[in-house]
Amino acid sequence: MKEKRIAVYSGSFNPLHIGHLAIIRHLIGKAGFDMVYLIVSPKNPLKEGISSDSGCDRYNAAVEAVKRHFPAETGEHEGHMTPASAGKVKVDDIELRMPEPHYTIRTLDALMEREPGCSFTLVMGADNLADIRRWRDYSRILKEYGAAVYPRRGFDLESIKNDLLQENPSYMISLLDAEMVNISSTIIREAIASGKDVSSLLM
Repeated sequence: MKEKRIAVYSGSFNPLHIGHLAIIRHLIGKAGFDMVYLIVSPKNPLKEGISSDSGCDRYNAAVEAVKRHFPAETGEHEGHMTPASAGKVKVDDIELRMPEPHYTIRTLDALMEREPGCSFTLVMGADNLADIRRWRDYSRILKEYGAAVYPRRGFDLESIKNDLLQENPSYMISLLDAEMVNISSTIIREAIASGKDVSSLLM
């Protein structure tokens, strides 16, 4: 039986926006992953400003966003055909149920223990790959799970990848030829705070 390839896309998703949507579509489209798990993180140990108390609210918002864009099924009575993406995106609360601190390697190990027949690959932006040596057990992440990396403005992905491969040629790093969307959750939160309509930017 073919091993299921799962892309692990972790983040605060505060909120989910069209940049996230473009990456998800690329992962289940051109990149060929069987599933995408959106892991809602309570709190990133390397970042300030996101309260772990908001984790459940962000999880619920992510579930609703995924239902809108990636329905698990469509009603036959409406005459709709089931889209190819149906059921391929799952919002996972595994980190919300894990004790702090929330290190990515612990999440990946917990997913592997829960679903041993699957292959898990961590999804991240070029900025995170450039900073990955600050991550707990980053070498295990790259050797045992691997990273699928999407471009970010101002980062030379090929150079960052080559630097890491010089450290260890067995690191599994794949570069995604994904659309670069110049938007961030921070920009959206600031726009909302100033009273602007950002509905067109939300997932």
